[in-house]
Amino acid sequence: MEHIETFEEIDAPPDVVWEVLLEFDSYPEWNPFIRAIEGAPSTGERLRVRIEPPESRGMTFRPTVVAVEPGRRLAWRGRLVVPFAFDGAHEFHLEPIDGDRTRLLHRETFRGALVPLLLDGRRIRRGFEAMNAAVKERAEGRVATETSETSETAASS
Repeated sequence: MEHIETFEEIDAPPDVVWEVLLEFDSYPEWNPFIRAIEGAPSTGERLRVRIEPPESRGMTFRPTVVAVEPGRRLAWRGRLVVPFAFDGAHEFHLEPIDGDRTRLLHRETFRGALVPLLLDGRRIRRGFEAMNAAVKERAEGRVATETSETSETAASS
């Protein structure tokens, strides 16, 4: 078994970060790691996910959503061809901190006989970190825009 975990502290509330994570249609515009997701974030739903780790070949797989806790957690499980050869459990977990900030946990647990042969954990970690930074930038930008619009509205009143 192999775990990869990354964290990012984001100056935006969990509902804004959640909104960014669920905007699958816009992933090609901003997400450097998960380039596309097709499907609905609903428990039992089968997704089509395209990842492109840094300096590595891209891969498309079909995981099943196993948990959706709005504003808090999204998780899926996938496998390469047959069970127990190369299985992955992917999770995004959002934890509120300081009222209007979020700690994003981005984790994958890999299991199976082929994990030692196929997993390049260093590249996957770098991909997670790049995605986390992009989520941070997008969520914080959204909060800054909302704050600016609120200030402009108040000033014009």
